[in-house]
Amino acid sequence: MSYCLNPSCPKPINHPKAKRCKACGSKLLLRDRYHLVKGLGKGGFGATFLAADISLPGNPLCVIKQLRPNTDNPNFLSMARELFEREARTLGKVGNHPQIPRLLDYFEDRQQFYLVQEFVKGNNLQQEIKKNGVLNEAQVKQVVQEVLLILKDIHSKKVIHRDIKPANIIRREIDNKLVLIDFGVVKNQVNTIAAGNGDQTALTAFAVGTPGFAPPEQLAMRPVYASDVYALGVTCMYLMSGKAPKNMDSDPLTGEIDWFKYIDVSDKFADILLAMVEVSVKNRYKTADEVLDAMDIANHIEDLADNMFSGMNQDIGNTSMGLRGGGGLRTSARRTVPPTSNSRSSRNRTQANSTSSRRNSSSRNTSSRTQVGRNQSRNSTSSRSSRTPLRSYSRNNSQDSRGSREPSKPVKVDKDTLLSYYAKGRRDFSHKDISLQNLEKANLSGTKFNSSRMIKINLQNADLSSTKFNNCDLRQASLRNANLSRAYLSSANLEGADLRGANLTHANFDATKLKGANLCGANLTNAIITEEQLQEAKTNWTTVLPSGRRGFW
Repeated sequence: MSYCLNPSCPKPINHPKAKRCKACGSKLLLRDRYHLVKGLGKGGFGATFLAADISLPGNPLCVIKQLRPNTDNPNFLSMARELFEREARTLGKVGNHPQIPRLLDYFEDRQQFYLVQEFVKGNNLQQEIKKNGVLNEAQVKQVVQEVLLILKDIHSKKVIHRDIKPANIIRREIDNKLVLIDFGVVKNQVNTIAAGNGDQTALTAFAVGTPGFAPPEQLAMRPVYASDVYALGVTCMYLMSGKAPKNMDSDPLTGEIDWFKYIDVSDKFADILLAMVEVSVKNRYKTADEVLDAMDIANHIEDLADNMFSGMNQDIGNTSMGLRGGGGLRTSARRTVPPTSNSRSSRNRTQANSTSSRRNSSSRNTSSRTQVGRNQSRNSTSSRSSRTPLRSYSRNNSQDSRGSREPSKPVKVDKDTLLSYYAKGRRDFSHKDISLQNLEKANLSGTKFNSSRMIKINLQNADLSSTKFNNCDLRQASLRNANLSRAYLSSANLEGADLRGANLTHANFDATKLKGANLCGANLTNAIITEEQLQEAKTNWTTVLPSGRRGFW
């Protein structure tokens, strides 16, 4: 069908081949290229449509937002134009993020404003809940972390979304990733005021947001980054209960909602959620990073508890769970302790005190845990690798094509030299010492680093696809968000390495040491890796396992 854009049209639906609306006579083809297929929704300032761009091959679909102030009031028209230009500028600023729809076009036509955006095929989280029912704690944690990473990026650009809710989070059909939509009420100019408590306060001329999901300071036209954190926390409550805040019981004196009357959640995650939905900004998590750190600390404590539980079972000779020596490996079955009714009631009574103490101790815990991790990583290094020179060897101890013995001390190569030779076409850097070099975002795909020393090297966001790291010493290397698709890591040492968010699809980990390696958020689809290796590494609910499913090993 063809859809008429005239706001006052009595019958906007027309035949697909119609050129003009039969009801009002308006031209149906927008800008001689956009054929409106159907309406997607209406709001206070306009409407959204699904359209086909007939000027491009294949007539790709796009989303057109029409901001239509149906009034002659000059003040209202001025406000509408400001909102329109604000959204266009902001989408241009944040639209390069892979989980935010790109801005394709924007224009004004007869006092009506149009934004053309990338079409994201999939269902939003509100639709998912209505169709499939509520999510469990592990699924909600995955949503929280993924959305927080998007918020972290847009907040770094001084943008506050101000309308986080289930209907504005789409699960993209093509890759199952979450996409944040509807930046129509964003605040793209943050005015920082040096207040007495040091909070960052954003001033805006319009109070916008969805009732129940927007925090008090936002409704008072003073949104901050923590306002998005609050809305995400309320979104979590909806995802686990299926109820909007307006449909939940609240204290008639304080207005506080008894969230835990409707959801089943562990104490650790409940504490995090409570700090996200604190009415007072002073007691709430201020940034996306603070919530991510709190979740990471909670996972670390849970892992320690699991390891202690495993060690106890080993001491009493319980081998039914497949435990091995060392007491430090995570079991395949995770132990959870459901909160009791007493703990929930006491949690509500002590909410303010516990949140305040947690906020004060968060940074200290994070610093302490980081130092402990470094010490453990240094202590875990095997005596053989620390005392003997690097040699090229295979699993059956056969000699390679380079000879019976490699030099006892690899040749040092710095960043500039390596990148210069790579640009000239050299791809073999085997038996080199490239430790401590900063090669962040470097393109080194298809390179050979066999038997090289690469301790504490920085390869964050680097393209290392189809690269060979056989027998490499990559202890404590930073490979966060690196592309290691189809990389060969046979017999390499990745103890203590940071592989969070790395693309490890089809990677080969044959005999690779992964003790203490961080694989949280990594994609291991079709990777060659054993259960024992995964048990030695750190995984979480965002890790994509070799089977393609998400979650802990």
